[in-house]
Amino acid sequence: MASDKAINLRYSSNFVRQPKLITQKFHFISGLPRSGSTLLAAILLQNPRFHAGMTSPVGSFFSSILAQVSAGSEFASQVDDTQRKSLLMAVFNAYYESEGNRDVIFDTNRMWCAKLPALLELFPEAKVIACARNVAWVMDSIERQFRSNPFENTKLFGGNLARSTVYQRLEGLAQHDQLVGFAWAALREAFYGEQAKSLLVLDYELLAQSPQKVMELVYDFIGEPYFEHDFNQVEYDAPDFDLQLGTPGLHRVKPKVEFTERRTIIPPDLFDKFSKMTFWSDPSGSTANIIAPKPNMKETTV
Repeated sequence: MASDKAINLRYSSNFVRQPKLITQKFHFISGLPRSGSTLLAAILLQNPRFHAGMTSPVGSFFSSILAQVSAGSEFASQVDDTQRKSLLMAVFNAYYESEGNRDVIFDTNRMWCAKLPALLELFPEAKVIACARNVAWVMDSIERQFRSNPFENTKLFGGNLARSTVYQRLEGLAQHDQLVGFAWAALREAFYGEQAKSLLVLDYELLAQSPQKVMELVYDFIGEPYFEHDFNQVEYDAPDFDLQLGTPGLHRVKPKVEFTERRTIIPPDLFDKFSKMTFWSDPSGSTANIIAPKPNMKETTV
């Protein structure tokens, strides 16, 4: 009789299955390219309690699995919401299993700004740090990277026509399905969305100019005790990854975080056009948290 009762309870309609709990805290790094996400990860990685790095494949796994169990897939009718959550949680569990000695995991991907509802459903206490930068300087940085390798057809562009002139290169990157345009649209979605309180927009220029003050604010945002970082020894590199893109040095971080002024190398009409895309300088209409310099500050590099 006891066995029958257990079976009835197991298959009762009131029985609620819960996804496996993850003991580590998860936060996310997202935002625009060439805006300091690798620098931020390198700084955070100095803390022995933290794991952080460049873009991981977790975001791609996340999207692929969700597509396989959502409407339009032959498997959609066989998977309910609880199973979907369990599958997605399992991705994080499996990928970061080797980091079990770390208390806090920061996963980096530009798509996370577009996935805030799902992330906060899986990790209600999670925060998203969106690295940002005047879009004109983002374009300038990418153009500099392109010109620094004149004998390499970088994979940042779709084909020969797309990389033929600075106008084709930068206008193409600004499209909503391309490197800069997608990240910009995702950040804008998160900035004005209902989960914006869990978002911190971190401007690269201010991080470069005042790293300690900025990092103190970052720690306050994520609710962790501050760790004394060494901003003169912040090194990170991913040469194998960068070489396969045809962009050597793309993720290389210089040891010292410092402020440096420079002139742009892109035409003034393009610079003016892309500067107007820096929407987070006006926080009205958003509940997001913002760490950014006052408008019209000069460019910084690290």
